[in-house]
Amino acid sequence: MDFTPPPIEDGYAAEKLFNSGFSYTYDDLIFLPHYIDFAADAVDLSTRLSRNIPLSTPFVASPMDTVSESSMASAMAALGGIAIVHPNNTASRQAALIRAAKSRRVPILSEPVFVSPSDVVESDEDFSASPFLLVTDSGSSTGKFIGFVSKANWSNQNDKSLRVSDYMEPPPSALPWSSDLTKIEEELEKKKGNIVALVKGEEAVDLVTKEEVERVRGYPRLVSGGSVGADGEWMVGAAVGTREQDKERLEHLVKAGINAVVLDSSQGNSIYQLEMIKYVKKVYPELDVIGGNVVTMYQAENLIQAGVDGLRVGMGSGSICTTQEVCAVGRGQGTAVYKVSSIAYKSGVPVIADGGISNSGHIVKALSLGASTVMMGSFLAGSLEAPGAYVYQNGQRVKKYRGMGSLEAMTQGSDQRYLGDTAKLKIAQGVVGAVKDKGSVLKFIPYTAQAVRQGFQDIGANSLQSAHDLLRSRVLRLEVRSGAAQVEGGIHGLASYEKKYF
Repeated sequence: MDFTPPPIEDGYAAEKLFNSGFSYTYDDLIFLPHYIDFAADAVDLSTRLSRNIPLSTPFVASPMDTVSESSMASAMAALGGIAIVHPNNTASRQAALIRAAKSRRVPILSEPVFVSPSDVVESDEDFSASPFLLVTDSGSSTGKFIGFVSKANWSNQNDKSLRVSDYMEPPPSALPWSSDLTKIEEELEKKKGNIVALVKGEEAVDLVTKEEVERVRGYPRLVSGGSVGADGEWMVGAAVGTREQDKERLEHLVKAGINAVVLDSSQGNSIYQLEMIKYVKKVYPELDVIGGNVVTMYQAENLIQAGVDGLRVGMGSGSICTTQEVCAVGRGQGTAVYKVSSIAYKSGVPVIADGGISNSGHIVKALSLGASTVMMGSFLAGSLEAPGAYVYQNGQRVKKYRGMGSLEAMTQGSDQRYLGDTAKLKIAQGVVGAVKDKGSVLKFIPYTAQAVRQGFQDIGANSLQSAHDLLRSRVLRLEVRSGAAQVEGGIHGLASYEKKYF
């Protein structure tokens, strides 16, 4: 008899697992550990958003109106990632958010509001979320900067019918818009002041307070330089629809300096998107176009043939998305990412895993299954940088978070994302909810990145490319977890516990 032991066969290769007829989510899957010969800190998370957009970290903020505006865009760029600013507003407003994010090099919390000397400030709502009003001769961001009004100073005015010119303060000391935190700190110390202006020529970009500088300094070290484009400004993306009027919107966004455009559709394999891809590549050949959303190889191939520079993958996997329930269409996100990535890499098209990210383990799985970046909504919602005000709900501090397919968002224009802007009846494919206060992304994203590095170390991959190579060479093995295995793999068997990772 032959007692030669059989070759070791442990777990499953990805191609076998994902051709079994099942649609797997991230929680369904588990990677088997591999061999470690490097430190976790040696893991390189650099990647590409699209063909021509390099990133230091694989994190992308989703184009949702409760996630990505200028504060999120500047913070994500500072962290080496990127944000895609949502289109659920006017073209001019979206362009203004892009300019605000790109016209600074420090991730401060600010949405600058501009007024003219002759304006009358009647309500504190005129300040929006900003502690200041910037006064220019024309009342616009392109006017000459001549002073500012603090919210505290305005509140102390008994006569609210006064013009701004009657009580505005003169411009504080100024620094170039591209100044970093160190230069701003030096200027504040030199002038013994609490405010410094960031300017471009005679135009004001923003005001930075000493308190805000100290807040940012208190977070983990930011990625050196952040995500900076060829123009020397932070990289920012924007989403648009696929209708005729979106061509005019795109013109505004290109003038504002976007680095990439995402064609925003829940089902991207449509004649509308194919025509829009060809239009953008013809009119703006230097602009990277990201198509989607897709979940099948067939969908992906159509968009690749049309000329996309990146693919957004996911349909119904987000925490506030109900597309799979309402329309009975979609795919488990683990399967979708693997399938689309397996065809996209052959054409050099990076894949963005959009949706289904609840923890760092999901990020490790998405990236190891072939994605180049992960797009996050709920993971970033509720942070300081997310739009909206905090409120208290059942004793918890929360911010609103809503799906772009919710009826509430659709009434403001997002219905075209679901090809429903011409329909008489609006069918919701999302909900409105709330998420707990997470603090600043400047704090929790660096910890998330370190957790991802440790996950990559466990599977023996020292970079994203290494993980992809291990998967495609069948060295990296997977298994499907039973329901009991998923329970066992989480926190269980305790009367109480404190869930705290940093």
